[in-house]
Amino acid sequence: MGMYELIKGDDNSGIADPNKNLLVVDGDDGIPHKGDIESGKKASRSSTVAAVAVLPASASSSSARKRQRLVSLDVFRGIAVALMILVDDAGAFVPEINHSPWDGVTLGDFVMPFFLFIVGVALGLAYKRVSDRVSATKMAVLRALKLFILGLVLQGGYFHGVHSLTFGVDIISIRWMGVLQRIAIAYLLASICEIWLRSDDDVDSGCTLLRRYRFQLSVGLILTTIYMAILYGLYVPDWEYEISGAGSSPKTFSVKCGVRGDTGPACNVVGMIDRKILGIQHLYKRPVYERTKQCSINSPDNGPLPPDAPSWCQAPFDPEGLLSSVMAIVTCFIGLQFGHVIVHFEDHKDRIFQWMIPSFILLALAFSLDFFGLHMNKALYSLSYTCVTAGAAGILFSGIYVLVDVYGFRRPTYAMEWMGMHALMIYILIACNILPVLIQGFYWREPQNNIVSYLYLCGNGTLLLQLLITTIRNFISLVLSPLFLWL
Repeated sequence: MGMYELIKGDDNSGIADPNKNLLVVDGDDGIPHKGDIESGKKASRSSTVAAVAVLPASASSSSARKRQRLVSLDVFRGIAVALMILVDDAGAFVPEINHSPWDGVTLGDFVMPFFLFIVGVALGLAYKRVSDRVSATKMAVLRALKLFILGLVLQGGYFHGVHSLTFGVDIISIRWMGVLQRIAIAYLLASICEIWLRSDDDVDSGCTLLRRYRFQLSVGLILTTIYMAILYGLYVPDWEYEISGAGSSPKTFSVKCGVRGDTGPACNVVGMIDRKILGIQHLYKRPVYERTKQCSINSPDNGPLPPDAPSWCQAPFDPEGLLSSVMAIVTCFIGLQFGHVIVHFEDHKDRIFQWMIPSFILLALAFSLDFFGLHMNKALYSLSYTCVTAGAAGILFSGIYVLVDVYGFRRPTYAMEWMGMHALMIYILIACNILPVLIQGFYWREPQNNIVSYLYLCGNGTLLLQLLITTIRNFISLVLSPLFLWL
């Protein structure tokens, strides 16, 4: 889910256009046409630099930007959006595509890394030339802050769910972290490194590319080292938490730990840091591990607690926590290097080669780490998980680039391209259920007499019918989304 705006070239101020919105890549990262380095040809110095925005600035300029757009970026982002909607709606009915309860990866576990990866790719184009680093840094901080605040509103508990017409959140229990907050943090650090940490070395091979951006690679390596040292080095003491049900007094649960290097649900350092710094009352209340075999008789689906369920099954745990976000930043850094390939290599074959080699290396490293016990784990955002998702993203992006930007197969991908261009708005309206909440605000005599409630009522029969009704609801939302974008 990229979130960038126009970064002018050497002939401009070098900062982002404040009139743009967030989340789609525009500019001279375009589709194949003569004279553009980002289309596989030699670039002219007068070409427009990459821009990132959710909406076209005006009808008069949209056609020009469309000619310059690197379509594979939008298609990739659109696929990630479609995958997100599929997992959110079908995951409850098909647990195999839902997020993994703990160790291992499923289809749903690729969504977040794919967004972070494409954020990095777009950043490599957006900051290709920056004349005023201080101003560009200020604009990057402002954009990240806006996205973080938006995430607080959408995922902090302000909205009370699809079936509730109430809103508001107690600051004492607001959720501080979330999907957009994590993307904002990754975007901010990656953009600052792209603005400040690069040399002026010429690039004519993969080795010289690494040399030019060696400081950025060093930051990524340092972040990975810090993450591994903290994850396996910090001591996790015993801890306790409290839950209260409706009409009942609070109940306290104690969790026995006293270990180092544990990567299980109960005693990992990721959860401990979030409890200590953020506060357990500010964490996500429905932990992913409640679907493990220890915590659900219907595992890998949600279900009642087994009679011998451990005490930690109902403890809050944030999947977008502080320590795990460190490796999310690394994923963004990997995407950033893929964006550099577009900037510095003119030939399509060279680009694909420079993408595929590190992608396969990352996949090989991921499976090797998993084999030796460093398991793939989305909740912890483990090193092996970082490598497998980034490697898969690189291969998928390379394939889309070949099909769409090299061979021009655009017609089958128009829907994905449109979704990618409006990824943030679709995420807000559909994934965060804002559009269903707005629709059900119109009811007949009683609040429960609304279209959304009727669709859910119709879906209470079979799982297949529920999935069908959910699909219809999202289709209606997608159809109405252009209206909101136009407004």
